[in-house]
Amino acid sequence: MNQTQLKEVEKLFELGAHLGHKKSRLHPKAKKNVYQIINGTTVIDLTTTVQQLEKAKKYLSAAAKENKTVLVVGTKKTAATFLREYCVTNNVPFVATKWLPGLLTNFNTIMKNVKKLGDFKAQVAGEDVTTKLVKHEKTQLQKHISKLEKLYGGFSSLNVRPDILLIIDTKKEKNAVKEAQMYNIPIVAIVDTNSNPEDINYPVLANDDAAEVVEYLLKSMLDSYVGSIEKTEAKAEIKAKKSK
Repeated sequence: MNQTQLKEVEKLFELGAHLGHKKSRLHPKAKKNVYQIINGTTVIDLTTTVQQLEKAKKYLSAAAKENKTVLVVGTKKTAATFLREYCVTNNVPFVATKWLPGLLTNFNTIMKNVKKLGDFKAQVAGEDVTTKLVKHEKTQLQKHISKLEKLYGGFSSLNVRPDILLIIDTKKEKNAVKEAQMYNIPIVAIVDTNSNPEDINYPVLANDDAAEVVEYLLKSMLDSYVGSIEKTEAKAEIKAKKSK
């Protein structure tokens, strides 16, 4: 390993990324990524994790250059808050509250509800609402918008099914994994020792119960994706100016 990779291993170790689940919860297919078992707890081989992270980042960076859309999925508490803040700031579609059953299978139907959300928000923004609706009607409308926002707001920018899913905790988000596989949508994921990494196209084995670990890995991967989008857009803008 080179010095950069070694520093990455040290950083992940400090964060506790190496701490997997108890031996009793170890998935057989995850054994090859376990360095050793200490006091009944699996210890993840972080040299493998760093290599997996590099592959995932390269893949996401290349995907961004091809204008592919990533949907980030992480509803567990260790991921949801940071995920939401990062994705909102960087305009990346996300699911942080609940994976809606059939989100990919019934995508067109669900998108109709997303459109309703947009229509309601536009209605509230319009001046006529303040004059045509009485107080309790406006309150009900706001409550309805809040409910729809919670369910659909994170991916309201999607027009078609996402090209890639980036998932935190594939065991918890098993329905998202299953639907993505049905449509041959590649999956990048933070995978703990209680899950099968072979189900995932680009697994990054690490402790997915530690907020610091999840935030570090998620930011690292999404920075590669968002950074490539920004570079691609900047190049396109320069090219457009030169052609004038």
